[in-house]
Parts: sequence; C-alpha cells; structure tokens
Amino acid sequence: QVQLVESGGGLVQAGGSLRLSCAASGRTFSMYDMGWSRQAPGKEREFVATIWWSGGSTAYADSVKGRFTISRDNAKNTVYLQMNSLKPEDTAIYYCNAYLTSASARYWGQGTQVTVSS
Repeated sequence: QVQLVESGGGLVQAGGSLRLSCAASGRTFSMYDMGWSRQAPGKEREFVATIWWSGGSTAYADSVKGRFTISRDNAKNTVYLQMNSLKPEDTAIYYCNAYLTSASARYWGQGTQVTVSS
C-alpha cells in the first residue's frame, strides 16, 4: 500500500503557473504508474495526466496538452505536475493517484485546491 500527500495548490491569475507535488510513502514507488486527476465543483472527477512506472511514457487529457507536464523523481518518491498558462476552467481539486498493475490497486491522495482567477 502507498500513501500520497499532495501540495502546491493555491490561487493564481489566469496565464500563471503552479507546480503540484505528490509525495508517496513506501519503498516501491518506482513500481507504480502515477497520475493526476481533477474535480471541479458540480462535475465528475476527470483524468489530467499519467506517467508510467518507467517514467518513459506520459499521457495527457486534450484540455491540458501542451500546458501541463507530468514528471517523477523515483529517488524522492515524488511526482510533479507543472501547470503553465492556467485558465479559469482549470479550477478544481487536483488528486494524485498511484496504480500498481500487478495488484490492480489504485490509491488516492486527499487532494489540493487550485483556483485560477480571471
């Protein structure tokens, strides 16, 4: 099992940038595919980005492609989401998640609020 703690959220003006971090517990972090999802008020949680355990492959939602970058540092047990050119529609609670393919197990963090003002 892995525990996840997000940080880095906050209030930013449109066009600005934020970097979210997700620190994971445990010694097997490098075995997990990691991802970010978000949930805006009144909407369902949606996929944002994912990075595979090897770090060599990533995937993004069309709405953030070209603006957000996901990365990981296995030595620090941390995954990042660099968010540039933020828009008001990016306002949401951002959740980190970890997925272990061999166990079909997914774990979630508690979320961090991102608010983009126009």
